[in-house]
Amino acid sequence: MQALRGEPLTLYGEGSQTRSFCYVDDLVEGLIKLMNADDLHQPVNLGNPGEFTIKQLAEEVRRICGSKSELTYMPLPEDDPRQRKPDITTAQTVLGWIPKVPLAEGLERTVQYFRERVQNSS
Repeated sequence: MQALRGEPLTLYGEGSQTRSFCYVDDLVEGLIKLMNADDLHQPVNLGNPGEFTIKQLAEEVRRICGSKSELTYMPLPEDDPRQRKPDITTAQTVLGWIPKVPLAEGLERTVQYFRERVQNSS
């Protein structure tokens, strides 16, 4: 929303911490496969193992929004993990599930959704 409004994008720390992002359609598909699995009684990670820094995410959001928003940096919370990357081996081998929507495509869909909401609320 900050990028759509032309506001500065807030990053915590230097933006070098990594995260993985899974598009909701992929996650729902994984959950359905998990619910329909017979005799599966162990934890299963669902997510996207593609890893991006928070700064890369912000830059991609700016690009997709066509925004010139500046990046502003705030202190990194002490308990913020440096890395988050799910191991989806069990989902792949037992459920036959992998995420299909790449980050850029998921962001484009998400930005379009919010862009329509912003335009309709004006």
